Amino acid sequence: MTNLGVVPSNAALDALANTAPSVNYLGFASCHTASPGTTGASEYSGVTRLAETWNAASSGAKTNSGTLSFTTSGATPVTDFGFWSLVTAGVFGIGAHLSSPVTAVTITVAAGAISLAAS
Repeated sequence: MTNLGVVPSNAALDALANTAPSVNYLGFASCHTASPGTTGASEYSGVTRLAETWNAASSGAKTNSGTLSFTTSGATPVTDFGFWSLVTAGVFGIGAHLSSPVTAVTITVAAGAISLAAS
């Protein structure tokens, strides 16, 4: 299950009506230690958000085109990920739960490994 923030939800609906603002809510990826909900809660403290690029949507889904390599303390598992409009602060876009928690100092996400579906 994904957690879409209220502001991006409104932007998505506006985009369907061709009235959306030009804000990239998927520009920066974050790690979370619990569900980010719709606000980006539980962001992993001390882990820098990373810039992310995306392939064009196809068949109702969008996949990442860039590789991500997060550096964590290695002490606390990452259970969720999220995407934001800015590298710090900004507006939370969307987040989702990982299939299993990851505990490592370096967490690498391959290009194409993230798929966001519009369903």
